[in-house]
Amino acid sequence: MRSASIERHTKETQIRGRLVIEGRGRYEISTGVRFFDHMLELFTKHGGFDLKLKATGDLDVDQHHTVEDVGIVLGQLFSKALGDRRGINRAGYFVLPMDETLAVVALDLGGRPALVYKDLVRVRLVGDLQTELVGVLKAEKAVAILDDINQIERVVMP
Repeated sequence: MRSASIERHTKETQIRGRLVIEGRGRYEISTGVRFFDHMLELFTKHGGFDLKLKATGDLDVDQHHTVEDVGIVLGQLFSKALGDRRGINRAGYFVLPMDETLAVVALDLGGRPALVYKDLVRVRLVGDLQTELVGVLKAEKAVAILDDINQIERVVMP
């Protein structure tokens, strides 16, 4: 079974994570930002892996360090759990229509890091999540998978 555990402690955040790739979509997620938790829960459920993630940070300042460092930890968890990447496809895509939203992701684990992220979100907050941080999360996750991810994602939301 492919799995990984990571702890990351910085001046601003303390994060513990455990990932099981061949999971059942189970999760225990707590970041202190409820809508961010919700996004990670859906990512886990629809991804079919198991994720335990506990993050505490300087949310009294803002959400940036927490979202950024969670992205780093997620990238490291996937990189560590995938190991030498034997037996997996190099590339894939996923399309998910949800109410007023369409999410499209194309993923390439070919070894040339890049991220293209586009969204049409024109509001400052979705729930309690600062929307400008979603791009930061995606970039940190991509970089943390250590030169092995190309991701193109488009989120359309009126």
